[in-house]
Order: sequence, then C-alpha cells, then structure tokens
Amino acid sequence: MSSGSQHDTFAGAWLRGSTQFFEGVLAANRAALAAFGDRESDDTPAEGALAGEERSEWEVDLTEHRRDALSVGDRVRFTKTLSDADVRAFARSSGDTNPLHLDDAYAERTRFGGRIVHGTLASGLISAALARLPGLVVYLSQDVEFQNPVEIGDRATAECEIVEDLGDHRYRIATQVTTDDAIAIDGEAVVLLDEVDD
Repeated sequence: MSSGSQHDTFAGAWLRGSTQFFEGVLAANRAALAAFGDRESDDTPAEGALAGEERSEWEVDLTEHRRDALSVGDRVRFTKTLSDADVRAFARSSGDTNPLHLDDAYAERTRFGGRIVHGTLASGLISAALARLPGLVVYLSQDVEFQNPVEIGDRATAECEIVEDLGDHRYRIATQVTTDDAIAIDGEAVVLLDEVDD
C-alpha cells in the first residue's frame, strides 16, 4: 500500500471518528440546552429556547467582550439553579431516565442519600458559559472529572478561564463547575472562536 493511500485511509478513519464524536457532543449539548430552555412546569416541553436568550435568574460575568482582545487569564462565568424541572426536561430530552435522578425513594437508598442532577446536565453549564464568549464558539474537545454531585436545587456556577492561546482563535480553557459546598466538575476544553458574520 502506498503512503498516499495509507494517509487517505487514516484521514478517512479520523474524519469518521471525529464526526461521530462531534455528533455525540452536539446531542449532549442539545439535551442540556433543552433543559435550560424548559419553562416553569414539568409538563411543559423543553422547546422554544431562543438563540441569545438571557433570563433574569441566570448570572453571567465575562471579562472581555471583544473576540480579537481575548487573552490568557480572561474568564467567563455562568450561574444557574438546577431545578427539578431542569432534571426532568433533561431526562426527557436525552433519554437518561436513571432513577438516581428521577425517583426519590430509589435515590434515598444510594450513596448520595437522594436525587442528584445528571452529570452531563451539570457539565452543560460549561457549554452555557463558553457560549457567552465573543464570536461563534465551536467546541473542539472537553475533558471532565466528576468530583462531587450537584443536588437538585443547587445554584451552580461554571467558571471557564483561558489558560493557553493555541493560535488562530483557538484556546485551551480550564473549566470548573462549583456549588456553594464544593467543586462538582473539573476539566478543560479546547474551543475555536470563529468570526460572526453580521
């Protein structure tokens, strides 16, 4: 086999794997955003969230609003209370109906002593924070380590800080989700900030 055909085979395999990974990330983000877009009732479908929508119960803090001025040390924070309605909407959207998240009697018998928020829903706060960076945010990777559970009703904060400028508007970002009590999630992401056409 020639080196050209080996390269094509490798490139094709890499592209297929990357596409599958990207589609999985998109599906998880869609489910998390659907939960964030849920209205007050558990019976309301998790649809109707508007692009660029902000809600009074969300807190956002961004240190730099210009894409071309971002640098190491710039941060974005997103804070939201993760409610029972969010958890149920996420379960409906994602199909993750683990009783640990939905059944009080079951969850009380677990090591957690009660229901907790889905880990992917809690880590979705990172996506919500990164979405506030200037430009069109394209997720390239996300590593997470779940350290402590987020309880239903906890007010959780995702904090994302640029730790490395990788060039061409790509950044390595330290990511963390915290509650009043503890660090829930620790990790890092790599994002590309594309220019947005007006």
